[in-house]
Formats: sequence, structure tokens, C-alpha cells
Amino acid sequence: MSFTSLGLAEPLLRAVAEQGYDTPSPIQLQAIPAVLAGRDLMAAAQTGTGKTAGFTLPMLQRLTESKRKVSPNRIRALVLTPTRELAAQVGESVRNYGKHLPIRSHVVFGGVSINPQMMATRRGLDVLVACPGRLMDLYNQGAVKFDEVEILVLDEADRMLDMGFIRDIRKILALMPKQRQNLLFSATFAEEIRELATGLLNNPAVIEVAPRNSTAERIEQLVHPCDKANKIGLLSHLVTSNDWQQVLVFTRTKHMANRVAETLDKNGVSAAAIHGNKSQGARTRALAGFKDGNVKVLVATDIAARGLDIDKLPQVVNFELPNVAEDYVHRIGRTGRAGATGHAISLVAADEGKLIKAIERLTKQNIPCEQVAGFEASRETLDNIARGIGAPLRKEPRDPSEERRAPRPQQRQGAGRSGNGGGRSGGASNGGQRSGNGPRPEGAGAGKPAQARRPRRSSHNQ
Repeated sequence: MSFTSLGLAEPLLRAVAEQGYDTPSPIQLQAIPAVLAGRDLMAAAQTGTGKTAGFTLPMLQRLTESKRKVSPNRIRALVLTPTRELAAQVGESVRNYGKHLPIRSHVVFGGVSINPQMMATRRGLDVLVACPGRLMDLYNQGAVKFDEVEILVLDEADRMLDMGFIRDIRKILALMPKQRQNLLFSATFAEEIRELATGLLNNPAVIEVAPRNSTAERIEQLVHPCDKANKIGLLSHLVTSNDWQQVLVFTRTKHMANRVAETLDKNGVSAAAIHGNKSQGARTRALAGFKDGNVKVLVATDIAARGLDIDKLPQVVNFELPNVAEDYVHRIGRTGRAGATGHAISLVAADEGKLIKAIERLTKQNIPCEQVAGFEASRETLDNIARGIGAPLRKEPRDPSEERRAPRPQQRQGAGRSGNGGGRSGGASNGGQRSGNGPRPEGAGAGKPAQARRPRRSSHNQ
């Protein structure tokens, strides 16, 4: 089936073709007709399946068909996202697919000057893509009002709830007209998401493309047991011995992300770190360098687990396992996107045995385990992994990065918000390279790393 069969207008079909796409993904096949019909929507699909185009294309068509003129300080469609990078990518999709339509759009987030964003919203916008904290700043300064919103989209709604944005979201919802179309997109249908949907959606169409918390079938997963002191050495060895040209590495903390990137750089492996303490300019430069090949290794905290979208990313490395098993799914979902193959390698130390077991329970998979010659793990590490003991499971503290959180009790009232959500482009309506969240970005299979091709494997579950 092609996009022409979905009822999209000619300007949108032309824009889709110019992006090089002709066949919609499963989420797009189901979501686009439902949104065009005016229905509320609750949709879940694993990352890399084209969710962004699934709501962007029909949203743009409905705005065009309604022919309502935008008023000053007002917006007609609002897309809320949890992170800067995701906001920028959604904004880019809006521009790419709306290029032949009389649509005015903008992206707003923190970490950059608010003044250009205020100027854009005061002119009125057809589509505003925003992170919640900066959006509330703009509302409180009178730069934007929500009383003419026709369509509301909550993108990565589960992540927004995890990051503590529910208070801002409820404030924004209370300021909107009751008669509007609501679209809720999420990687999972967690109970909290279902509760939010109950009060938000009106008789929604429900779409669930992939099983809850499933991992992409095309991602080959592998565990390398490794003593903690040898992790950076092993990572450097994997990159150089396999001649990896592009690898995304996840750490749990900003400090470790900096340490890994700096050590790799000293070892002659070009690397950069991206996390919430980095300035927006530094984050933009690191991401741009990674995409254009000047940076081989991008080291990120979980801020990037859903915000980054890189075409044909061949491998992801978990330098440290996440304390929350669901975050593993989002991390490795950065590779193996839209039909491409990918590899996810986890370096697991003695204190992470319980974490890898929790991941296997969640994903219902036994992940193969393989030692690397010269970096063999100690007996303690192997025993802990095999028995699933080690670090206690606990809720991982979220990175106070792209968006402010609800104030803690000890904070002074009126404390300023710093580091609100953002993207690649300083909040302007121009933005960055093409995101893979369009309709099924093409991707050839990436070559397997040498370690992943070894014929002999043993499972730590045996």
C-alpha cells in the first residue's frame, strides 16, 4: 500500500515523495486514516516505526482543510515533547512535510534565549512544537494562549510522565477548549498512560503496533562481562578493533559520560558527550559532529534515549546498564530503526547482575553472553551475572536536563527555571538534519561487529 491510498492531499504526497518515501509503515497505515477522520487517538509503537509522520501528516492536512486563520498569540495545533532533541526533530518533520502548504510553525524549548520564541508565538502559529517548561514560561509572559487549539499531540507521553511534567501538562490542558482533537503517542501503554488517556481522550482509536516493551527484532543483542575498572579499555578496544565509525554509548550519569568521552579522545578515538549539563550549543555541535562523521563515539545519558534519531546507526553500547529496565528498550531502539539491522552491546560489571536479569524478564529474552579476549571478567563478575545479583533495583533519578521538574519541597518558591527542553536549533523554526522519524526512513543493514560474529557463545542463564 502506498501513501496515495491513505487520503492525503497532493501537497503532502509531494513532500513525502521528495523525502524519498513511498510506503507507509504499520503505525502510519493505521494512524493516518484515524486522524484524518477526526478521531482521538491512543497509539503505541516501538521507536523507529515512523510515529512522527503518523501524526504530522494528517495533522497538517486537517489544519489546511479547516481554513481557520491564526490569531496573534494563538496556536492551532500544539505538539508537546519531553526533550530538546525530540522537539527539534518533530519541528523538522512539520517543516519538511508542510513545505508546500501555507503553514506557519515554530519550535520552543529552554537552554536558549526566550525572546525570539516570544516574537514567533506573538505572531500566531499554525503548529507549535514545545517542551512543557518553556511553554509555561511563554504562557506566563503572555506570549501564547491556548484558547484556539484545534489539535493537541502528546508525543512520548510516557517519558513526559517519567520526567515529572504531569503538573505542567494538566495546567496546559485546563487552558484549552474542550472541543479539540487529542492524539497521544507513547512507546508503551503503562498504567500511568492509560490513566492520563482516560481523562484526555474521547472514544479514541487505539493502535498498538508492537508488544509492550518489546525490542526490535533486527537488533542483535550481546553482553560482554567486564570488571568495572576495565570498561573504558574494553570500549576503546571494541571501537578500534571493529573499526566502528559511529557508535552511541549510554552511561547512567553526566560525570561518567564526560569521563568516557575524554578518555576515548585521549586514546585517539574521536568522542563527545551529550547530557543535560551541556550548553545547547555544545549539544548541537556534538550531535552534528556525530552525524557528519567527525565524531565516532557519542556518549549520552538517558536524555538521549528517545530524543536522538540518527539514520542507519549501526550500534549502541550500554557502558552502564540503566537502573530502570524499560530504559534499556529505549536505548537500544536507537539502532535497528525502520528496517535496518543493528547491534546492541552491554558491558556488564559485577554490580549489574540484577539489572541484566530485570532486562531479560522485561523483554522475555535471554541475551547471549561472551567474554572478550584480554578483557576477561573476574569470577565474581561472572557469578553475579549468572545468579542475577549485584546492584539493588531502584528507580533511577532522572536527569534534570532539558526541562525543569516540579519544585521540591525545600526549593524556594519562584526559583528560576534553567535548562528547559530544547533541540538542535536554538528554538528557531529552521532545524537540523532530516530525522529518521519520517515515513520509514530507508536503511541498509549495518555490518556486524567482529565480536558479535564469533561462533561460540555461552549464555549467562545456563
